[in-house]
Amino acid sequence: MACTLGLADSIVGITHECDYPPEIKSKPIVVRAVLPLERMTQSEIDRAVAERIRNGQSLYAIDEQLLRELAPDLILTQNLCQVCAPSGNEVSQVIKALPKAPQILWLTPQSIDEILDNVRELGAATDRTSEAAALIHDCQNRLKTLAQRTQSVRKPKVFCMEWLDPVYASGHWVPELVKIAGGVDELGRERGESVRISWDEIAAWAPEVLVIMPCGFNLEQTMKQIWSVFGRKTSSPFFDLPAARNNRVYAVDANSFFARPGPRVVEGAELLAELIHPELFDPSTSSFSNSFQRIDIPQLKGELTEGRDYYTEGSAMVFTGSYLQRRGYCCGSGCRHCPY
Repeated sequence: MACTLGLADSIVGITHECDYPPEIKSKPIVVRAVLPLERMTQSEIDRAVAERIRNGQSLYAIDEQLLRELAPDLILTQNLCQVCAPSGNEVSQVIKALPKAPQILWLTPQSIDEILDNVRELGAATDRTSEAAALIHDCQNRLKTLAQRTQSVRKPKVFCMEWLDPVYASGHWVPELVKIAGGVDELGRERGESVRISWDEIAAWAPEVLVIMPCGFNLEQTMKQIWSVFGRKTSSPFFDLPAARNNRVYAVDANSFFARPGPRVVEGAELLAELIHPELFDPSTSSFSNSFQRIDIPQLKGELTEGRDYYTEGSAMVFTGSYLQRRGYCCGSGCRHCPY
């Protein structure tokens, strides 16, 4: 959000999660996670997070010495979700130790409108009012155009899975994105928190389209988690869902388009529309070919194997087709994921 408003050069510190745009990753990291998330399964993360919260322990560590050295004038933080960022109490305690108290901008959006309100607030706080207004106008126009495009089509039943083990339904702005994209997700909680949900509830909803978007995960990480949770577990109720039976299950880059409240949620709506209503879009002009992966259900169930395992090898192996060939990864085994 800050970089889109032209503030990249003014940013003096970031968190361990800040990775977009790519040039921002060279900034000093002030906040880090205390859990080794990259080595943990979804169920392990869920249990560890719940235990730390239950015991009043933080999920993040703030480098107080570095923060004092950086001496920021403005800190952007949030208290929307205690799992996603340092809590308000932590930030407030650290601020007291700084020689000069900075301005703090709390970003706590629950909806698309509130995300855009945050853009406006950030613009006002950084003398970028006109840039913020232009960005908001562009986002609103794109969402309006998309809503008009999907207005008259049939609205299939969608389920956005924000965590795999245990399963969580989507919350906050994600159900709203689904509506704009021409679907309906009655399991999601619009403007509410993501909540744990049972397989019986999912089966009763019988989603026609299933979008797997675990919070905090990019596409490569998501593909590995899908294999870890569902791979070769043919008795899982996951495989009985209409979406799985009809090959309408997709993994997406949640970090880029859904989990983070910023301008790119507009792209998230556009991506969802292409997944929910492919008949409305020309795949040759799509800008999202590397942002999602249709899940190969037979391979996930272990009913077939191919030359390379596109779930577990990592790196660019999670992508297929022309993306692989352009980067020299085409294995030449004739797998059906690659037209070459």
